[in-house]
Amino acid sequence: MANLQAQIHIPVREVGEPFGDGGDRDRVIGSADIGLESEGKRMKKKVVVVGLGMVGIAFIEKLMKLDAKTREYDIVVIGEESHLAYNRVGLTSFFQHRRVEELYLNPESWYADVPQGSLSYHLNTKVVGIKHAAKRVVCASGDVLPYDILVLATGSDALLPRHTPGYNAKGVFVYRTIEDLQGLIRFSERRKGTRGLVLDADAGGLVVDRVRDLGLRVLLERRLKEIRVTGENEVEGVVFDDGEEMACSTVCFAIGIKARDELARRAGIECADRGGIIVGDDLGTSVEDVYAIGECASWRDQTFGLIAPGIEMADVLSFNLTQARVHAYRRFKRPDLSTKLKLLGVEVASFGDFFADRDGPQNLPAAVLRKGGDSLDAEGKLKSAGRSASSQVRALTYKDPFQGIYKKYLFTMDGKYILGGMMIGDTKDYVKLVPMVRNQKMLDVPPSQFILGVSKEGDDGGDDLDDDTQICSCHNVSKGGVIHSIKEGTCKSLGDVKSCTKAGTGCGGCMPLVTSIFNKTMKSLGQEVKNHICPHFNYSRADLYNIISVKNLRTWAQVMRDAGTDPESQGCEACKPCVASIFSSLFNKHVMTRPIHGLQETNDRFLANIQRNGTFSVVPRVPAGEITPEKLILIGQVAKKYQLYTKITGGQRIDMFGAKKQQLLPIWKELVDGGMESGHAYAKSLRTVKSCVGTSWCRFGIGDSVGMAVRLEERYKSIRSPHKIKGGVSGCVRECAEALNKDFGLIATEKGFNIFVGGNGGATPRHSDLLAKDVPPDSVIPILDRYLIFYIRTADKLQRTARWLEALPGGLQYLREVILEDKLGICESLEAQMEELVASFFDEWKVAVEEVGIRERFQQFGNCGEEVEGMEREVVRGQVAPVAWAKESVATDFRHVRWSRLEWERVMPAARFRGADEVPGGISAGVKRGDTQLAVWRVGGRWLASQQMCPHKRAFVLSDGLVGDCGDGGAKDGKGGPLYVSCPNHKRNFELSGEGRGRCRNDESISIAIFEAEEREDGWVYLKLPSVMELDGVLGTARWKVRKGEGGSAEGRGEVCPLVSLVLVISIIMNPPQYMGIHQSCIKETHNHHLPSDRHPCIPYLQEEIRYPTTLSIYMLPKELMLVSAANKPQCKMRIMVLGRNERDATQRNATQ
Repeated sequence: MANLQAQIHIPVREVGEPFGDGGDRDRVIGSADIGLESEGKRMKKKVVVVGLGMVGIAFIEKLMKLDAKTREYDIVVIGEESHLAYNRVGLTSFFQHRRVEELYLNPESWYADVPQGSLSYHLNTKVVGIKHAAKRVVCASGDVLPYDILVLATGSDALLPRHTPGYNAKGVFVYRTIEDLQGLIRFSERRKGTRGLVLDADAGGLVVDRVRDLGLRVLLERRLKEIRVTGENEVEGVVFDDGEEMACSTVCFAIGIKARDELARRAGIECADRGGIIVGDDLGTSVEDVYAIGECASWRDQTFGLIAPGIEMADVLSFNLTQARVHAYRRFKRPDLSTKLKLLGVEVASFGDFFADRDGPQNLPAAVLRKGGDSLDAEGKLKSAGRSASSQVRALTYKDPFQGIYKKYLFTMDGKYILGGMMIGDTKDYVKLVPMVRNQKMLDVPPSQFILGVSKEGDDGGDDLDDDTQICSCHNVSKGGVIHSIKEGTCKSLGDVKSCTKAGTGCGGCMPLVTSIFNKTMKSLGQEVKNHICPHFNYSRADLYNIISVKNLRTWAQVMRDAGTDPESQGCEACKPCVASIFSSLFNKHVMTRPIHGLQETNDRFLANIQRNGTFSVVPRVPAGEITPEKLILIGQVAKKYQLYTKITGGQRIDMFGAKKQQLLPIWKELVDGGMESGHAYAKSLRTVKSCVGTSWCRFGIGDSVGMAVRLEERYKSIRSPHKIKGGVSGCVRECAEALNKDFGLIATEKGFNIFVGGNGGATPRHSDLLAKDVPPDSVIPILDRYLIFYIRTADKLQRTARWLEALPGGLQYLREVILEDKLGICESLEAQMEELVASFFDEWKVAVEEVGIRERFQQFGNCGEEVEGMEREVVRGQVAPVAWAKESVATDFRHVRWSRLEWERVMPAARFRGADEVPGGISAGVKRGDTQLAVWRVGGRWLASQQMCPHKRAFVLSDGLVGDCGDGGAKDGKGGPLYVSCPNHKRNFELSGEGRGRCRNDESISIAIFEAEEREDGWVYLKLPSVMELDGVLGTARWKVRKGEGGSAEGRGEVCPLVSLVLVISIIMNPPQYMGIHQSCIKETHNHHLPSDRHPCIPYLQEEIRYPTTLSIYMLPKELMLVSAANKPQCKMRIMVLGRNERDATQRNATQ
């Protein structure tokens, strides 16, 4: 590689490549420009990490994760070895497989997949000096690298007994790195003879016995005096301090480690006398912006030779570097030195304060301290009140020489708390005891139960563990963390669990328990998951797609006959849009054609996205975000003419909100005439292909991103799929188009485009995966054709490509085999199907505005041409928008309203519903009668009617919802169960027929009023309704229209409005019933008779105990007050005084019937 020059980022080095060419021995690598953002607004800080070991890579991972949003840092890591970060704890396994890659903590691909510029690594590179005044590190090659923050993670060296003669002979090895093992293996293969092992004298009798059972000779209480060597300085034997000699050819020392602090010492950084770089609680050294973590750090005169404290140091430092500006600094505290290992097949563990009986407890629970009069010093260490260690701790010991099990647990004197312990041969209780010690949890069982409890075979799956129990001490992973990663779909295999949570990537001792938890969680999920579309089909979407395709089914009736559970069923809001999508993916007919129009969701039914006030949005297509000034002007003119709210979308186009249903046709007529097409923002289809300007304008661009994006969007527009599809094309690796979080994304390279798939943003974001690299521009479309059609054929209902790829058996590798290698032999078929779909394109809105027969579908009311809004509007930042929704649903029990009188009334011509019996879901229409909006349906030979308002959010939209049946059969009014309508806003399902008509199937707190409907010989549809005044009093638009100021709670608006009060009083005075009563929350009559609260508000009904009062006083709610007075006898005239919201501007009116 050529010398590194000043540039935006430092490229990743190939393994073994030198850091520099050695030409300029004091050349600075990089410049002040390194780390500048592409916008040139802020310089990123460079973090240089010296050491690519387990702690170094842990710090890098944590820093990148915490810095993912702000991207404040770029990281450069320098490793002295020729390998990427590997698991040093698992070195023993290298003797078996001899493959370095199996020890890697992250695969090589991980280093390439990190965000561009955020990480570069350099191997075979040794740092020999630190110029901390200039903030530079010097490499052995002479290259100099600048830094803003320097993190020393140099680890430790294996100790050699340098006082022992012969320690440097050929055949003497240490046990620390892969190179150490490779040298030992090569040397041992050339030598034969007895193999010996030297252990500490304190190894323990049981461990010695177990090791001897393996055929190894163990010598205890021996010390090497000398290593005998030949004339060629090769090992030929050893001499012990008692004079005994032993012949051997190889000696391996495993007698401890020494912190590598020589680099810091040479730079004048303060180090401890016993070794290690001195750090504070913030892990900072004596030099500003220089930190030390892991085995090279000395914290409070202690160095730690375990992985867990190093990981904790990495966690603390990465947190402080990224989060301290908005959060308090974290401090490194005394680490938990609990350890669980397997030594030569023998399970060994120690936890907590395991030498508390010998050295005295380091700390005690607060309750014990208070009881014994002890205290803690400034550093948190125990200050005993003049008592010995044995008087504060009791040991409970178990030794089984037959099974080779030894356990010693240390408790407080009262046996209420466990302090620590050790175990050999049986370590299953380790994960349960560690949190008890850490949390100083009072025991609810006697100490003996920890020893004498019934032993279980293998791991118990962690059923009795709390979710916050730590199961991996190396990386501080809890049981709940593993379960969450599985349940949210992130982890589909044990490999995924290790990758996502890091559990099992340290010492590996937790893997049996992790495996048990994984298996149990997956099993529980498997028992609950069904892949059927809904109760109407016992098939998945992919299965149903294949059935429809193979049998060439073209209508809903055919699909129900061949694949449904009930041929007569009307389906539901889940299966009907799913079948409609499959029809469009296979045959691409206009969604407004009668045979499939009733299958569509409300958005597809009106070719626009329904909004919360019942209006719709209009989104013309703007391919790749490229638009001419003329079309921009056209959009502005349309928005201004129809008073539409406009907003730039994330997909680089303009959304116009607030179009009434009856305005959609004229709006789109103007847009179509101006050369614009449907943007399909309403459909489960391609939305946009986002692009940067690429080579068109950008000085960094290396690919025509706009041109490619336009070609892709023009090709795939209007194609229906299981869920929406988004694309992106970036002209260089700076990735301005955000192609890596799209369903498909392209990033330009020198050789073409890298194709990424399976990404998405939203609630569960996913970074896309690299499907193909350096694809020539002409080969991009065939690959994407295959990918998209394969997704359309095999995905589940409403499944984005991200979740589909995660669930695809074999994952990305299998997708590559199918798409790129034609493993299934279907590539030609996939391309042909896409070509057929592309060739059948038509602009849906162009067809709609030219089709006279569909105009009536865009009318608000089928019986009149009036326009009524169900929600007030207000000006927000210069544009008109609907007022805020009320937070509370309408609690009125509309289903059980007791009307005073119902009479048949004709409302609209039946011709409006012609052909409804052949349309799945029938035909619907809105009806206006008085001030009330109603919904009427003709479905499967039946007439149905209800109120138009959904009480959940007081939206007048029910006639626009999908009609389905409950799928439970046995209904008195037909097969398939009662019919219901699904509100298009939030899918509240209201039964339209059957015994439960009016109730909401998925929200028991709300209901709707149902009315009888029929068609008569005169060709009109008749509804059985109460009087206009009575109906308006309950369901009138003026009463339920959402008004400005309601904001959240509906509690403050009360039960009536002035119009309703007036209508009720006039109705009562002109037609007094024999007995009557008014709900006390609405009308308070002078005799102060309070009625039961379960009565429906504002409606006259029979009440024997209360006679019609002679005088009424109606008190409105806090914001509106109406007083009504009447004489003792009914009159045709009455005086009404209306007081305004602020009880002023009083006016008088005469009301005459």
